[in-house]
Amino acid sequence: MSRYFRVVSLAPTLLFGLAVITTFSTVFAARAFGQEEFDEYKIRFDTGWFYSYPSGTIRAQGDTYPVDLTKDLSFNSYSTFAGKVDWKFTHKNHFYVVIVPLWTSRTATLSRDIVWAGNPIHAGAVVQSELHAFEVAPGYQYDIIRRRRGHLGLAVQFDLFHTYAKIAAAAQVTGDGTHQSAVSASRTLWAPIPVAGPQFRLYLTNSPRVFIEGNVYGMYLFGYANFVSSAGDLGFTLTKHITAKTPAINWELV
Repeated sequence: MSRYFRVVSLAPTLLFGLAVITTFSTVFAARAFGQEEFDEYKIRFDTGWFYSYPSGTIRAQGDTYPVDLTKDLSFNSYSTFAGKVDWKFTHKNHFYVVIVPLWTSRTATLSRDIVWAGNPIHAGAVVQSELHAFEVAPGYQYDIIRRRRGHLGLAVQFDLFHTYAKIAAAAQVTGDGTHQSAVSASRTLWAPIPVAGPQFRLYLTNSPRVFIEGNVYGMYLFGYANFVSSAGDLGFTLTKHITAKTPAINWELV
């Protein structure tokens, strides 16, 4: 499989970055103690809807040239969701699990010859492609600062990616008369990636109804690649234990 996979939401990332987190920490520090926190809970369920845009390349073991997800297979954006269960077992300590399903398929006509899992597929052939990436990420977070209108924390989590790619072509004759034999092959990759970084939430008014939230996680993979993920959310508190968000998510393995 590819060393590069990227998923980008079309929703805007609001007020997000390390500089913003630093600013928020100053705001939090200025808040007085003794007031009930807006996000005081034991168990909370977060869910968010976003657009995914898969890009990059995939390559089966033994193949020389990669297959481009957008230029060759015509993958484009589609909607999906992300979910999180957060157990705050003490005032500042969390265990949580994040789940992100990324499933899409496309039918496209190739503009060039490709090779997938040792099988040549010629330009002009119609191919059916599937790309599934399912992430489960258990993690631990410690809130360095907690105040009435938000928090700033540090998190360590394990991103467990299960990625499946399939390319198939029926027996056919292309427009220029080339005979294409039937081809169908799939590959699966498990990728456990430990990451760590800052996370924050800030309630925009003196009410728990609307908030912004974000994180930046990363890991150096010992010369193979660098993994960086970031997320920025505009969120709405539905009940004390349920929130809904419009997230912007970005994963990069480069």
